[in-house]
Amino acid sequence: MTYTAPPQPPYKQLRRPVTDRMVAGVASGLGRYFAVDPTLVRVVFAVVGLLTGGLALLAYPIMWFLMPEEPAGAPAWPHPAQAASTTVPPADGAQPAPPAYPPAA
Repeated sequence: MTYTAPPQPPYKQLRRPVTDRMVAGVASGLGRYFAVDPTLVRVVFAVVGLLTGGLALLAYPIMWFLMPEEPAGAPAWPHPAQAASTTVPPADGAQPAPPAYPPAA
């Protein structure tokens, strides 16, 4: 009996979320992508903006323009199947159950 690996989760995408945003969702999207708190990203934006005399704040509208908005039904990252892909296959050769999607709260 051969073991087939479960399908890999899709790659991470840098997107602006529609739910967790203050202005345009740029900081929230960066926070999700790099797995850090979006508040930390906002503070870094503010501090770097102050240190550069506001010059670094030009990056925000550029990212707002370039980062696509996530679709309405898209899941938030990290993708729940990401954790399932790192599990060890069962010893008896049985297929692992697919992860519940969307995750139960």
